[in-house]
Amino acid sequence: MVSDSELVVRVTGSNDQVAFQQLVERHQAAIRGFLRRLAAGDTGTADDTFKSSGSLLSWLHTIAYRQFLQHIRKHARQQVMAEPPEQSHDPRQSMDSEILAERLMGFVSTEERACLTLAYSAGMSHPEIGQVTGFPLGTVKSHIQRGKQKLQRWLKDHDHSISKDKEAHRA
Repeated sequence: MVSDSELVVRVTGSNDQVAFQQLVERHQAAIRGFLRRLAAGDTGTADDTFKSSGSLLSWLHTIAYRQFLQHIRKHARQQVMAEPPEQSHDPRQSMDSEILAERLMGFVSTEERACLTLAYSAGMSHPEIGQVTGFPLGTVKSHIQRGKQKLQRWLKDHDHSISKDKEAHRA
């Protein structure tokens, strides 16, 4: 398999469209998933952002994040909010964890959502998240901590539990 670096050289050096297509195919699922979480499950916003848009993956996440912020500003919205799940409805029975995660992202700020998604979905370290978002390291850590607290509070208030072994701290 040809590395991302080699494909980038081919694209930038000779405008190799086949190499570009390979890069897109290799990373589009990760970027779309990232945008879907940022948009708190609003697939329309995520797809619009993706269309107007790995390490190359970090670079692609940076582009996707900046495009998402521009899309939000363009449509005069400060934050994308999902409708909260109905209290009488138990998401564990009818929604898979992916859908629940996207909906829960509507309870945190855009900045917290970006940092949480990059940390836990994209597996990035705090310094890498700082590079993607442009936030200082301390701010990244604060956004992750506040976002986790908000999500834990919602889960506790709605009788859901978080497995402590799933909470990994990233340095």
